Amino acid sequence: MIELLLSVCLISNPATCKEVSLNYMSDQVTPQQCMFRGQVAISRWVAGHPKWQLTKWKCGAAREFAKL
Repeated sequence: MIELLLSVCLISNPATCKEVSLNYMSDQVTPQQCMFRGQVAISRWVAGHPKWQLTKWKCGAAREFAKL
């Protein structure tokens, strides 16, 4: 599984930030495909969350970003 990790901050209060994880469940999605296809998923997320501003994003193995 590939994870797309977004770092976003509130537009009204840029000091309030969080990380959002979007997962690709397909085993056939590579990190390179995530970087390409992730832009579409990011656009959808940003459009659906107008109070938040994207600051950075990255792709990787889902467990790489998981918090234990």
